Amino acid sequence: MNALMIKGLLFAAILIGATIYVVDSMNIDLSDPINMITMIGAIAIAVLTVGVSIKYINQMKSDTAGGELCEDKWDGIGEYKNELPGGWAYSWLGTVIWAFWYMISGYPVNAFSQIGQYNDEVKAYNVKFEEMHNSADASTLKEMGESIFLVQCAPCHGSTGDGLSGKAHDFTSRMSKIQILDVIAKGSNQLGYPMGAMPKDMATGADAEAIAIYVAGGMKGEQPAAFAACASCHGADGKGMSGMAPNLTVFDETLVGNVVKNGKKGALGKMPAFNDRMTPVQIKALAAYIATLKG
Repeated sequence: MNALMIKGLLFAAILIGATIYVVDSMNIDLSDPINMITMIGAIAIAVLTVGVSIKYINQMKSDTAGGELCEDKWDGIGEYKNELPGGWAYSWLGTVIWAFWYMISGYPVNAFSQIGQYNDEVKAYNVKFEEMHNSADASTLKEMGESIFLVQCAPCHGSTGDGLSGKAHDFTSRMSKIQILDVIAKGSNQLGYPMGAMPKDMATGADAEAIAIYVAGGMKGEQPAAFAACASCHGADGKGMSGMAPNLTVFDETLVGNVVKNGKKGALGKMPAFNDRMTPVQIKALAAYIATLKG
């Protein structure tokens, strides 16, 4: 055994000893498979590093270039057509095999994860939250709804719900004439009401204009004859026939909930769905607060 080999083995032993010392001093639990795999990997890296270094240092001392040269040369420098080094090829193959083993058996993709734990804890907390506030009074719901609105809705709709000068829906008024005309022209099939999709072009021209003015004005005064097409789903009073279709008079809990769960695309742009961010009680609270917003 030459001096280089002795030095290499000594260096490997020092690396392994230092690794074991650090693991022991930090009280790392090696019964945990992840910690054990990491420990084995550290030792393997130390051994491979020293082994490869010794091999190629010895090879550099004795080997000379040889083999068939490639035809192409750059500035008089050519390459040999040497085979891929066996050690490199076997190391690569071993890494691939280890990677598959690690994903499937060593640390399966369905094993513990911090994200999974967080999601489980959120679900458990949401259940507790629903039980705690299931019978909240109107005042509590309004306060809760205001907090939710300021966090989730205000960035687009403004802290007062005014829609930031037309950039989003204005909650201080029911709907604008432009928005109503847009729905009449394009229809709607997003909100998941039992009545189903509203077809486009339910009314056109002067009839659509009359409906838009009537609804945007709070459904006051004489009802236009063309509103009969709307009343078949929304009811003659526009209140949605007990949740069968959207309520045209107020932002009720059903409407707010359906928009939150499904999102909405309209004249002012597209609102994403927030179905995974709010519990039923939070949606109820949000609706209670929105109902208090006035121009």
